[in-house]
Amino acid sequence: MQPPGAAQQPRIMEEKALEVYDLIRTIRDPEKPNTLEELEVVSESCVEVQEINEEYLVIIRFTPTVPHCSLATLIGLCLRVKLQRCLPFKHNLEIYISEGTHSTEEDINKQINDKQRVANGL
Repeated sequence: MQPPGAAQQPRIMEEKALEVYDLIRTIRDPEKPNTLEELEVVSESCVEVQEINEEYLVIIRFTPTVPHCSLATLIGLCLRVKLQRCLPFKHNLEIYISEGTHSTEEDINKQINDKQRVANGL
């Protein structure tokens, strides 16, 4: 038998993921007049939310427009800052480049998830 409220858990996580997506989809690309949503850098499916001990873990996987995008780090930082400033619930944040979509994804993933590097970048 499931604990009370367990059946609602997936719906709540979907709602949180949509809330996150609504915040990031309108971020403008640093080089183009388009939003990240319009350029398909982010989509609803790139956002995942998990509940962990009264907090939420928000995971975002974004796709740069080209495999050698020089502004992928900046896009990752923009995502992080927007969510840190605007998310109304307590959360931890992990942001990654979608696997296989950038030539230096491993280095960029380290940079945009390292607190000291993020602080230096801002």
